[in-house]
Amino acid sequence: MRLAGKHNYDIKVQQLMKAARSGTKDGLEKTKIAVMRRVSFLHRKDHLEDQEDDAGYLDVAVSEVKHPPPQLSPMPEGLTSQQVVRRHILGSIIQSERSYLESLRRILQEYHRPLMEADPRILSPRKIRPIFYRLREITQCHSMFQIALASRVAEWDSSEKIGDLFVASFSKSMVLDVYSDYVNNFTNAMALIKKACMSKPAFLEFLKKKQASSIDRITLYGLMVKPIQRFPQFILLLQDMLKNTPKGHVDRLPLQLALTELEMLAEKLNEQKRVADQIAETQQLARSVSDRLLINVLSTSGQGSLVLCETLIETVYGERGQVLKSKERKVFLFDDVLICANINVKGPPDISSLVPIGPKYTMKWSAPLQQVQVVEVGQEGAQSKDTLFQQSGAKRPGGASASGQLQSKAILGPPRLYQELQELQHDLSVVEEVTLLVGTLQGTYQNLNTTVAQDWCLALQRLIRIKEDQIQSANKCRLRLQVPGRPDKSGRPVSFMVVFNTPNPLSKISWVNRLHLAKIALREENTPGWLCGEDDGKTMAPFWCPLLACCMPVFATKSPDRKLEAALHNPVHCALLGFSAASTSLPQGYLWVAGGGDGSQGQLEIFSLNRPTPRAVKSLQVGSPVRCLEYVPEPSPSDEVEAGLHRTPSGIGNTICVGLDDGSVLVYGSVDTAAQCLLTLHNPEGCPALCLKHSPRFLFAGLRNGTIMVYGRNNGGDLWDLDSCRSVSVGSEPVRTLLVLEDSVWASCGNSVTVIDVSSLTTQRFEVHPDPMVSVAHMVRAGGGVWMAFSEGSSIRLFHTETLELLQEINISTRSALLNPGQKSMRVTSLLICQGLLWVGTAQGFIITLPVPKLEGIPKITGKGMISLNAHCGPVDFLVATTSALSPELLKRDSVGDGPDSACGGEDRSDTSSQESLQQSSSFQGEGRGKGRGVLLQYKLRSTSGLPGRPLTAVGDEASDSSLESLEHSVEDGSIYELSDDPEMWVRGRPCERDGGRRDRVTSAAVISGGKGFRRLKEGASAGTSTSGESLENTLMVWQLPLTV
Repeated sequence: MRLAGKHNYDIKVQQLMKAARSGTKDGLEKTKIAVMRRVSFLHRKDHLEDQEDDAGYLDVAVSEVKHPPPQLSPMPEGLTSQQVVRRHILGSIIQSERSYLESLRRILQEYHRPLMEADPRILSPRKIRPIFYRLREITQCHSMFQIALASRVAEWDSSEKIGDLFVASFSKSMVLDVYSDYVNNFTNAMALIKKACMSKPAFLEFLKKKQASSIDRITLYGLMVKPIQRFPQFILLLQDMLKNTPKGHVDRLPLQLALTELEMLAEKLNEQKRVADQIAETQQLARSVSDRLLINVLSTSGQGSLVLCETLIETVYGERGQVLKSKERKVFLFDDVLICANINVKGPPDISSLVPIGPKYTMKWSAPLQQVQVVEVGQEGAQSKDTLFQQSGAKRPGGASASGQLQSKAILGPPRLYQELQELQHDLSVVEEVTLLVGTLQGTYQNLNTTVAQDWCLALQRLIRIKEDQIQSANKCRLRLQVPGRPDKSGRPVSFMVVFNTPNPLSKISWVNRLHLAKIALREENTPGWLCGEDDGKTMAPFWCPLLACCMPVFATKSPDRKLEAALHNPVHCALLGFSAASTSLPQGYLWVAGGGDGSQGQLEIFSLNRPTPRAVKSLQVGSPVRCLEYVPEPSPSDEVEAGLHRTPSGIGNTICVGLDDGSVLVYGSVDTAAQCLLTLHNPEGCPALCLKHSPRFLFAGLRNGTIMVYGRNNGGDLWDLDSCRSVSVGSEPVRTLLVLEDSVWASCGNSVTVIDVSSLTTQRFEVHPDPMVSVAHMVRAGGGVWMAFSEGSSIRLFHTETLELLQEINISTRSALLNPGQKSMRVTSLLICQGLLWVGTAQGFIITLPVPKLEGIPKITGKGMISLNAHCGPVDFLVATTSALSPELLKRDSVGDGPDSACGGEDRSDTSSQESLQQSSSFQGEGRGKGRGVLLQYKLRSTSGLPGRPLTAVGDEASDSSLESLEHSVEDGSIYELSDDPEMWVRGRPCERDGGRRDRVTSAAVISGGKGFRRLKEGASAGTSTSGESLENTLMVWQLPLTV
């Protein structure tokens, strides 16, 4: 009888697990029926006080005796190294989940239950419930997950599959709902705990005793923050598991799908946490504002209104550059106003040690965003001479006396360094003239000859280099803002200069970039700039969408007959770009735009991107219309080893391949090598080259007749060898697009795609569309999937890169229904994936973005699409992504822990501004494809160009003497709430070693579209307004994205 009862019990548990895993209405109904029948392992809640909190919630009591925690069996013999690593990662998953569940149960058993059962009551149940809101539901979710995990672990050696378990457990909407409720309530819960600690001494004593009696001395806050950190931990573990899962393994696709689900879940929770924190900060600030107009702005601001807020150190300098005083300020950047506030005392220390205390603010000043200017050291002379400046430590405008006002030429702190540099440069020019005169002396004199004079020059050059480094240090962690004040009695505008010291260079870069983009977001074309296609026509907050930075013609002379064919980003480092300029300019390099010229000619236009808007720098004419472009970076050492090349550097560097209509391929040097044609590749067919792609060893050219020409590298390894040309036939229809993966090339031909093995050139063909009259027109890859668009129809399809399985199909016409109610179908003319967005260009000129995951998972469409209200008048001919990245080595040096002067430093630091090593990555290169080559960005100083010794780098010389005080922004000086409460900061602040470089990466990105004309769309209208007189002119639209830090 006992065995039969246990068997029935196990069957009921399995039924419940199946119903819960399915997440369907039918499954939930079965579960409810099981509860109503009083199944022994379920019990209904009897406390009336919890009914409101737990509506629709099933409390499942899981016994560890009947359901023991997962336990790995002893490791069998004969396992491969990857199998051993996968077992260790599985062990980490088991251990972390066990620890997480223990923390959740500690909250309920050691805090929630004693508080509810206390007699006399410490807190009323009405106050307790909001503090622990949704914790029991989260515990139940993970209790059920642990039961399923134990079952999967028990059969691990035979199945080795776990990805599908994560998908089944965490893809259900109830998991997102429960965690969303918890995350949205977290800030409120911490505020309730703080208030209870201050008003209820018994509650404060209760928390102290619980912490003191625990083994690990962890606080209630330390326990309650764990649910917010859980999914990033899962993602790291599954990323490790995927790296050690070979292709073809049964668990590979499930792991990729699991990463997609967890990333989507984590992104939504992070966004909700960000919004909740911003609302709390805004409400706290609004309480301290006396200006009624500003109060209305803060009280009615939406979730996208607050762009950035951070604790910075305001510093006041004396006339000789010495620090007079410094104090912490909270600076708020809203979408149209900048506010600086004093930070008041945060609360008693015994409370702040138990729970993060959000500070109170007193507004110091506010300024319209459009009138705030970032002023770098040395830029003071560019400001208006009619504007009066006053010191940041003086009284604020309105109460300032004329005697406290200083002209813009006054020497305040770091600007003194720039004047000293100018004096050194003047002295150097004088000494150089003296040197020339000394060389004309007829006689011979001791200590007065050319050698001695040259030594003077070298000495001055070294002093200039030291002073230059000091100026760079002054820029690197100092945010200098020119802020408008009230006019003086004569009516002249008065501005004051505020100097903030940022915690590190990353913070400085973020502030400069956000201030720049927030101003762009206020322009008419960005208010609004995008329409959410599935949310009743809701427009998105401007800053959190790609911002249209500029719109400009492609060709200098109008020629409606020209057609744009292709574009690419050629990453080239600008040697004269400063530290902050890199934060506001477009990604470094050049944009090449190809077009079919008049008649049989083709044209290439080259634009410089080393500024906020592109600038045309060169135009090239070719003998045949251009059909395609491909950027080929200089082979890295790892690529050369893979390709079996051993060569000496030839200086050719990066190249651009241009496919022409006559079948030839022109190979150009980069713009920094004068963009000269280095090689011409002819194919025997004489057939137009429609597409070009490269791998480390080969260049692939897809022809109109269904043939792919494969060119190998020459002996030097820099260029392609015409004699090594081979051909691969993939069909009779044109090869319209190519895509290079790790060890294969995908080539489209008709409604099929052929997978070509790079090493053997063997082929495998599979059909991607049922209609034989439809051909594949575009392919883009992200993670483990490839999105395809077709010559006809409005659907796009997602295929797995390994199993070639169709994973998702999306009809983009539904996204544009709000703009064109009468539009039946749309055709896709361009496709691009950039920073978590799938960009779709259409024949109607619309541009649609769809969110996709950024990690190694499957790039499924995971959210609502958006339509740009800025469109072309004709088809979107191309979409190209431009990206560049600051090197982690540069940014690590001045982090908080690098030394007493590392954060804000004195003027004696020699490590910033003009010396960034930029690592460039083109639009089609993933972050994991090897390190880019760093190139120095040198300050514009002609006399140091030939200086002997080591080059200027981000690592400076020993610090020179300085009277400045140390301004290190330590953890203790900062707001406890800011540094400790935000779990996103917690995760980012404690990265694993293997992730350090990637997390420190600062990436600049922009997307550029090309097509006929420009127009603004109106909601519900079939056509927008065109720019006057240029409706048929080829036009570029440039969207700038926020820096990712």
